[in-house]
Amino acid sequence: MQLNQLRQLGWNNPPVELLVLSACRTALGDEQTELGFAGFAFQAGVKSVLASLWYVSDEGTLALMSEFYQQLKTAPIKAEALRQAQIAMIKGQVRIEQGVLRGSFAFSSKRAGSEAPISPELASMGDRNLAHPYYWAAFTMIGSPW
Repeated sequence: MQLNQLRQLGWNNPPVELLVLSACRTALGDEQTELGFAGFAFQAGVKSVLASLWYVSDEGTLALMSEFYQQLKTAPIKAEALRQAQIAMIKGQVRIEQGVLRGSFAFSSKRAGSEAPISPELASMGDRNLAHPYYWAAFTMIGSPW
């Protein structure tokens, strides 16, 4: 499928409230498609699109998305859920430690609401403080923040 064929998917009937594009550079386009895949999705009728502006790391994306979905449960608007997830990462509340992802999200392994197992590949990278903007700053909300 080509980007210009997205309008044919009928994402505006009924409207898709949120499309999360967690891959690299999904909000980056060129001269013809300024906002890339995310911009086309918005033009095709998706109300809100969460996408990235540059290359993102697997561990940072896993952490941010896990926290974002937890925050989305209580945040009044989607943009606020993203902001709260990013703040949690800045504060070191979301991190990889001893082979698990730790944060406020509802996944559980040993302690409900604070841990999630991760892939052996990510676990083998050792402990990770995910506070650096490299891990969380690439993501932006396009369209309606509500």
